[in-house]
Amino acid sequence: MSLPTYDQLMLPLMKLLSGLNEPIKISDAAVILAKRSKLPEEGLQKALPSGKNIFKDRVAWAKTYLVKAGLITQPKRAYCEISSLGKTIDLDNLNAITNNFLSQFDGFNDFKFGGKQSDENDLKVPMNNDHHREYLETQTPEETIQNTTELLLTNLKSDLLNMVKEKTPSFFERLVVDLLVAMGYGGSHQDAAQAIGKTNDGGIDGVISEDRLGLDKIYIQAKRWEQTVHRPEIHKFLGALTDKKAKKGVFITTSDFSSGARETAKNSDIVLVNGNLLTSLMIEFGLGVQIERSFHIYKIDQDRFDEDNF
Repeated sequence: MSLPTYDQLMLPLMKLLSGLNEPIKISDAAVILAKRSKLPEEGLQKALPSGKNIFKDRVAWAKTYLVKAGLITQPKRAYCEISSLGKTIDLDNLNAITNNFLSQFDGFNDFKFGGKQSDENDLKVPMNNDHHREYLETQTPEETIQNTTELLLTNLKSDLLNMVKEKTPSFFERLVVDLLVAMGYGGSHQDAAQAIGKTNDGGIDGVISEDRLGLDKIYIQAKRWEQTVHRPEIHKFLGALTDKKAKKGVFITTSDFSSGARETAKNSDIVLVNGNLLTSLMIEFGLGVQIERSFHIYKIDQDRFDEDNF
């Protein structure tokens, strides 16, 4: 008897959560589902080359897909519960919850397919008569690897941003310091740490050197917010920069910026970093993440088989 795939675990996970009155750790849910599966212990202990338990990993991915569809919520890290939307689903009359079933929910489509395609050269996802996005079955192996990598990256960025939001404002300020130093700003880490979170001066959260010699300064505004940052906040920051006769500013937030805020910043020397860009930079510079596993894709070395070279 083979292990259930992650999509085959989505309906059992939903049924488990629907019978609970409080959130449950996803690891505990995996244990319960394993017992209910009545699979042999040998199969349940199978692991990926990375060392991850296959069954538990598939339960975790089932949870992720259901969260993206809005059928499950995560009240705190590592816990989950059925959402109000999930409670409207008639689970007893479902034989399975598939990816096509989840494609009726915008949140799942944005996660799985990257939202709206803005580039006409991007790969288009066909729609069926029910207006559900279907999976492409004609992708090359390289396209499959690329799309899977992007999917993993999207999930990582979401989890990373949620963890940042759970921390205190002071933690966020320290995170900003670490990121800017990792990017090459701030001179020494000690100088940067002294600059950030100390000023509390007219809309400026900190000042950091642009280079190691401190020849130019960058003024920082850091907002660990849930709500969108609008134009007045940018105007306030711009006014603070003018008072300091400053030339450059960076506004960093865990949320996003309105179109008005972006327009105002575009007409000044203010760089905007939203939650999406923040997590992208964290991953790029290895802040708060680590490589779990890497692999190489090989191709033929044509020179090695060129007899004229020997």
